Amino acid sequence: MKHYSVMLSESITGLNIKEDGIYIDATLGYAGHSSEILKRLKKGHLYAFDQDEDAIKESKKKLQEIGSNFTIIYSNFVNLKTKLKEQKIDKVDGILFDLGLSSPQIDNPKRGFTFMSEAPLDMRMDKSNKLNAKTIVNTYSIEELTNIFYLYGEEKLSKIIAKRIVEYRLNKEINTTTELVKIIASAVGAKYFNKNHPERKIFQAIRIEVNSEMKVLKEVLPDAIDLLNKGGRIAVITFHSLEDRIVKQIFKKESEINDLVKGLPNIPEEYQPKIKLINKKPIVPSTEELKENSRSKSAKLRIIERI
Repeated sequence: MKHYSVMLSESITGLNIKEDGIYIDATLGYAGHSSEILKRLKKGHLYAFDQDEDAIKESKKKLQEIGSNFTIIYSNFVNLKTKLKEQKIDKVDGILFDLGLSSPQIDNPKRGFTFMSEAPLDMRMDKSNKLNAKTIVNTYSIEELTNIFYLYGEEKLSKIIAKRIVEYRLNKEINTTTELVKIIASAVGAKYFNKNHPERKIFQAIRIEVNSEMKVLKEVLPDAIDLLNKGGRIAVITFHSLEDRIVKQIFKKESEINDLVKGLPNIPEEYQPKIKLINKKPIVPSTEELKENSRSKSAKLRIIERI
């Protein structure tokens, strides 16, 4: 399946690109958004981050066809500030985060992201990461598994599924995606399994844990806001309620006057809001986009501007 960039025109419009600006694509993937940013930069520069070597290789070719004013940084975007400092960049005009998995990652069974085909339990976005899905499934305690399934998968039968995984692995190591799906099905029963698809939620939860996705998001957003020039923008595309909640809360906090000084006649600079919300409610995919790409169904886009 080809890679489809979710809410491409909405996010690019939202960034309000200046042709001489410095822009960051924090999630390069297969360069869908990056290509559109680069096309709009005449004297500006694009810095694109990714921790997936396959994606970097493909994207580099694609971007070279458009221009040479880009730099790809092989790193998790949690290191945004540090890596940009190494490039002698301390202020930027726009940052894009597209937090979804790319279609090639999902569709390559060897990566172990999908429950639809047999593959080793992996799920690492960065293949040099020591922690993978197999380690989590075979070594985490019932409490730890229950916790991540409930927290990151919002699965109500988390404890029952965790218990069955731990019982199963007493006799045999769990190695493949299909093996894990069968264990989940046996834990919840056919009726619940076919109606609620708990395997989706469990796979999502394990992937989030493998790649520390929530922790990384909480750390990077305040850094990203600090990096913005006045008038600079951040656009974030999320794919599930947990991510969206984190983005919403951080943006809300930074766009309001600090509670400590609310109501004072003169509010000191350091307590003033840093950003304004460009859209109060998240932007969602258009009907046309949903017809073309069903995977964008849960996507939400939030945009802010530095003031």
